[in-house]
Amino acid sequence: MVNQKIIYKDLGLIDFREAWIYQEKLFNEILSIKERNLKKPAGEQELTPNYLLFCEHPHVYTLGKSGSEANLLVSPDDLKIQGVALYRINRGGDITYHGPGQIVGYPIIDMDNFKLSVKRYIFNLEEAIVLTLKELGITAGRLDGATGVWLDAGIPHKARKICAIGVRTSHWVTMHGFAFNVNTDLNYFNSINPCGFTDKAVTSLEKEKRHRMDTENVKAILVDNICRVFGMDLLQ
Repeated sequence: MVNQKIIYKDLGLIDFREAWIYQEKLFNEILSIKERNLKKPAGEQELTPNYLLFCEHPHVYTLGKSGSEANLLVSPDDLKIQGVALYRINRGGDITYHGPGQIVGYPIIDMDNFKLSVKRYIFNLEEAIVLTLKELGITAGRLDGATGVWLDAGIPHKARKICAIGVRTSHWVTMHGFAFNVNTDLNYFNSINPCGFTDKAVTSLEKEKRHRMDTENVKAILVDNICRVFGMDLLQ
């Protein structure tokens, strides 16, 4: 028996550490249920919940477990002056930026509920972003050898990332997720090699559409596409 319902929560503007602690709480809750289920017959097993968290963070750089500090191009003193925090965290990928105007999505789900591999899970996240951009009049896709969602991916000197993806999984449970640049101040990316790239640009919806976007509208479209791509039933 599987649970394909997902609980959606918009946390608003929230400190990165606070959101990380909350993610860990939900993540560990699901892992605990799965561990208990190993000791129960099929008819007595508990359903595992699934969560989709949206939020924005105050200015922060996060460095994945395989990332290099060399991709941070400013000193700790510079970070203090700029008011930007730095965290080394337990997701995959290298360094990225989170800040106001960005939709940060944290799906905390049991992939067994959706019969997903890690590869397919990441593909589905990318697909939901691609479909959302299509509805907003922007053609996007994937770049070979890199996660995330890109514009003009097939044109080396024009390729630019609009959504970064970095996840952690354990026993088929996910956490962390994606950072979708909507009205993001892209200047903060100048202090890092985003996702470890030194030859790729970063963009936002606002930059591509040449006007400020209605973030709430973008969220609504994105939630709908995530549910559609994954086959989820939304609970609020």
